[in-house]
Amino acid sequence: MTPRWIDEVAPPPRLDPQAGRARLSAIEGFELALAGEPCRVLGLPSASVALPLQRWDGEADSSDHAVLDRCRGTTLDIGCGPGRMTAALMRRGLPALGVDLSRAAVRRSHQRGAPAVVSDIFGRVPGEGQWHCALLADGNIGIGGDPVSLLERVSAVLRTGGHAVVDLAPPRTPTRCYSLRLEVAGRRTSPFDWCFVAADRIGTMAAWAGMEAVEVGQHGDRWFAVLDNRRQD
Repeated sequence: MTPRWIDEVAPPPRLDPQAGRARLSAIEGFELALAGEPCRVLGLPSASVALPLQRWDGEADSSDHAVLDRCRGTTLDIGCGPGRMTAALMRRGLPALGVDLSRAAVRRSHQRGAPAVVSDIFGRVPGEGQWHCALLADGNIGIGGDPVSLLERVSAVLRTGGHAVVDLAPPRTPTRCYSLRLEVAGRRTSPFDWCFVAADRIGTMAAWAGMEAVEVGQHGDRWFAVLDNRRQD
């Protein structure tokens, strides 16, 4: 059954000529990219897109700080990658923890002084139900291809009255689930599901997940929202 929040269903990926070969997992592909191998994302409507590792592994810029301005109290950085946003939160004096499936990304976070653990947001995380803020930066609302289920999980890790800060696609972007692959070091990863959520759709999705969109903001071409947690203990 197609989820009610989807505007468009992406066509199934073409048959992979490497289907008979041992494939990389998406995490293995990401870790090769983090180590410096060129990497592209396959499966989007346009041509393949380079994975922006240089940005993710850099320092927080002005648009990042516009997002971080909305984080208050203890903050869980979900899908922290190499720790750019977690480190910036710590420099602001906010207790923060990054969580990511990639051990290499977590090690990189540690190297820059940002605390992080290897963890799956759909499993139990440290401080379950006690976080003041959850951060889904860099499009991480797309994790797993089901943003409503992800926001329900985010609601569960937050304390009542907590909030989430979420990066979004521009308004009127079709809300669409994709089956993506990474192409890195001449190899392709297994597919993984990802979704893009438009700024003008986040209010409805937040409500389905027991949250409320209290702000939708923009900094240059970057869109984001603040969602208050309405879960009752």
